[in-house]
Amino acid sequence: MKQFLKEFKEFAMRGNVIDMAVGVVVGGAFSKIVTSLVNDIVMPLISLATGQVNFTVLSYVFHSGDNEVVLAYGNFIQTVVEFVILAFSVFCAVKLMTKLRIEKKKEEAKAPAAPPAPTSEELLTEIRDLLRAQAGQNSTPES
Repeated sequence: MKQFLKEFKEFAMRGNVIDMAVGVVVGGAFSKIVTSLVNDIVMPLISLATGQVNFTVLSYVFHSGDNEVVLAYGNFIQTVVEFVILAFSVFCAVKLMTKLRIEKKKEEAKAPAAPPAPTSEELLTEIRDLLRAQAGQNSTPES
């Protein structure tokens, strides 16, 4: 059981899982906003344009003897409109994130590469040459 809890902790603390959890929470809140937009703004305007009072009450009743079957197509239409708005919003967000990611990669590609570090042989040669030059300056010419 202890090993199971340890593995679960490692799984839960990965970056992707936390990002996904944040996405689910934000998505749920965004879904509520879209639902309110559709129910409180879009559908009343569509109802006004079509002459219907409320789309959610649109239905067709099938009679089969003593049984009635209600086909609530108005609610379905409202849900489809909600889905289209939500799908369009997600599409725009993904497109924007992709564009930003591509621009970031272009900027990284434009950045000049750092010059390569000198090898140890080059450094030793440079030190040798500096020591020779220094030794040549310190020595006095023989007369």
